[in-house]
Amino acid sequence: MKIKKSVFVKNIQIGGGAPVSVQSMTNTDTENVSETLECVNRLYNAGAELVRVSVPTLSAADALKKIIESSPVPIIADVHFDPKIALKAIESGVHKLRLNPSNIPRAALKDIARAAKERHIPIRVGVNEGSVRQNVTPKKLAELAVETAAVLEDAGTDELVLAVKSSDVKKTVEAYRELDKMSDYPLHIGLTEAGTESSGSVKSAIAVGSLLLDGIGDTVRISLAGDPVKEVTWGIKILRAAGVRKDFVEVIACPTCARTSIDVHSYAEKLEELTAKYNKPLKIAVMGCAVNGIGESRGAEIGVCGGKTRSLLFKDGEPYKEVDNSEVLSELMRLTEEKLGQ
Repeated sequence: MKIKKSVFVKNIQIGGGAPVSVQSMTNTDTENVSETLECVNRLYNAGAELVRVSVPTLSAADALKKIIESSPVPIIADVHFDPKIALKAIESGVHKLRLNPSNIPRAALKDIARAAKERHIPIRVGVNEGSVRQNVTPKKLAELAVETAAVLEDAGTDELVLAVKSSDVKKTVEAYRELDKMSDYPLHIGLTEAGTESSGSVKSAIAVGSLLLDGIGDTVRISLAGDPVKEVTWGIKILRAAGVRKDFVEVIACPTCARTSIDVHSYAEKLEELTAKYNKPLKIAVMGCAVNGIGESRGAEIGVCGGKTRSLLFKDGEPYKEVDNSEVLSELMRLTEEKLGQ
């Protein structure tokens, strides 16, 4: 895995081998400080490590002061079109800026870079396909991000994060692969305008998951229409599925068939619910019969191989004991808590 440069967004490191951070964005009127802070706190409680707010006006940039004072996480200002708003956000003490090079003049970018450098405020260069000319190639998207980074470097700052997004899964993945080859700056990854939770989460999982498996990505946002808390939930799920985060109890389960002897679905769902509070790595295998049950249970710290009236429990890859099927769930939880030291 290629180790990127790093920047600090207040106390959160992006790049340099730091864990991939999850971020989201408020969907409130930023000038309404109380509502925006309520949203920030909801995102924080869901697991967001960074929160971005839209800053469309000078008044919104001024409101950042109070938001930042009470926020439990670093605040990123999302600024478009007006360089004065970016400068005002810096003055208000924002922890990071997100700028789109397609709608900020280059001369103004340099002014912003100088002001950000004075306060060690990182800048994310966020290139979106929708903001540039049509039929742009993935390579061109990457080149635009690198060219903008060079403009900011000329102004004296190298505290940068780069991003190249499209609503197209393949184009997004190809653009980030190109960018990863061209630059050592940390990368913010995601699929822009992914859609609703039902479709956007799948598209995002494919795009972001592909990049994570390539070792690409230092911070992530899953862009979904609706409640932004879902973005955080899906971001964490995708990081876990890609093996990037291991601080959770993983429950694997067979897909069930005519051989299934226990209620695999109910047991697996209940185990996920009961173990969601734990942040230690552990794998539990819930298998409905002996076909996959013995092998899969051996590959987990705790497992069950379902039988018609009695099931075989596994512990540390070895058969542990048989129990009545009515005791399977309680025994699995007992072993889980024992394993986790609870």
